[in-house]
Amino acid sequence: MSVTQSPATRPSRGVVRFKHPRWFVTLFLTDIWERFSFYGMQAILVLYAAAPVDEGGLGLPKSTAAMLFGVYVGSVFVLALPGGWIGDRVLGERRAIIWGGLVIALGHFAMAVPVRDGAYVGLALIAVGTGLLKPNMLALLSGFYPKGDAARREAAISIFYTGIQMSALMAPLVTGFLGERGDWHLGFGVAGVGMVLGVTQFTLGRRHFGDSGRAPRQPLSEAERRTVLRRVAVAVPVPVLLVAVDVAAGTFSPLHLAAVFGLVTLTVPFGYTAVLLHDRGWAPADRRRLKAFTLLLLSYSLFWMLVSQSGSMLVLFARHSTDRTVAGFTVPAGWFQSAIPLFMLMMAPVFAALWVRLGSRFGVPAKFALGLAFAGTSFLLMGGAAAAATEGAKVSLLWLLTVFFLQACGEIVIGPVAISASAEVAPTAFVGRTIGLSWLFSALGAGLGAQVVHLADVWPDSVYYVVLGGVASVACATIALAGGGARRAFAAPR
Repeated sequence: MSVTQSPATRPSRGVVRFKHPRWFVTLFLTDIWERFSFYGMQAILVLYAAAPVDEGGLGLPKSTAAMLFGVYVGSVFVLALPGGWIGDRVLGERRAIIWGGLVIALGHFAMAVPVRDGAYVGLALIAVGTGLLKPNMLALLSGFYPKGDAARREAAISIFYTGIQMSALMAPLVTGFLGERGDWHLGFGVAGVGMVLGVTQFTLGRRHFGDSGRAPRQPLSEAERRTVLRRVAVAVPVPVLLVAVDVAAGTFSPLHLAAVFGLVTLTVPFGYTAVLLHDRGWAPADRRRLKAFTLLLLSYSLFWMLVSQSGSMLVLFARHSTDRTVAGFTVPAGWFQSAIPLFMLMMAPVFAALWVRLGSRFGVPAKFALGLAFAGTSFLLMGGAAAAATEGAKVSLLWLLTVFFLQACGEIVIGPVAISASAEVAPTAFVGRTIGLSWLFSALGAGLGAQVVHLADVWPDSVYYVVLGGVASVACATIALAGGGARRAFAAPR
């Protein structure tokens, strides 16, 4: 008797031969367009928010525009947890991806409308849609590879990661040019068109998925569904009432909601850590690993607190304090957002070869410290650039390119090791949730960045960058000197 294998169980011979099956191509192209919309919007968001109203912008102060950017990025990370839960328990991965993509597209089109509050509505929609699409995309991809096929799964994820960098490289070139040289809303609209293309080709290509992602992996029982509805009914009226009071008092602003959600990004990671630690599925040695890893994740947050400002404070520096003229052409400030992915594509093979050569001699704490050292050094260098740009002077673009090169090196070092260590420290049943924890600490970093930018209102820019770079350097030295405890916790037998 013959058995017809679904795409989820059929051996993925095409992956080995570098001729990928249709389901892989469909997922890859969807991810490419989603990342294009995300990075394209990100390249011009803070420039639009800080631009004067008579130039079509929101007219926000520099620090407020940077705060809005940081809260948005942090929100995307935080919303990935409920988004993954909805795909796993309610919608199934396919429908979660489609609905997430449609919500993202609606968000971009809301920002394409030249209405002030449309920008805030659009940002909220994009954050919700990305939180729904992204984790379910990775879950659907992983589901096509059986448990014993880790090598091909890792190879597929590596290809997706390369695709992300290509989107991050190209999208700012398109939206940066359209937004700065034409109209901000045109740049946002083009990013939305990209997402529509992604959803369209995903919908047409889903016939190649077999049964994968069609239904929730762990559908809610009727009792669980009633419990969820009761909790939603209790929780939703509270924020609605607060908004109603704010509106009635005549003081409402969408930025109030951004500030509240910023507070969420600062608190949820610690609450989620406590939930994991109190779960009975963790053995004592596993708990020690998680506690040690949580301390490292605090340095991960500090890293993202600095690097997340590449799309806010540093792009504003590019706009106002950098000589961007090259051979008579003025480089759009948004184009600098392509520098980090370009440097990452260039340097990733170098660091991969270095890790192979060093092997276990250079462990997880050392890599966290090195990544933080790159970020801290980039901010110390920014302090020099800001000092040279006082009294209206403009500095060479080489300053910013060097800063972005250092941040790219830091992300290559610390990004993959955070995900890898998340899977290493946790029991098998908790791997997904522990990876989610690393996302939350990324959100914590973006949330912190959204708050510390207000210091730029009271400190000179040079002092601002040097102080934050100094904090990162001290944290780096602390990890380097005290990382032995974490190494011993990771090495403890299960």
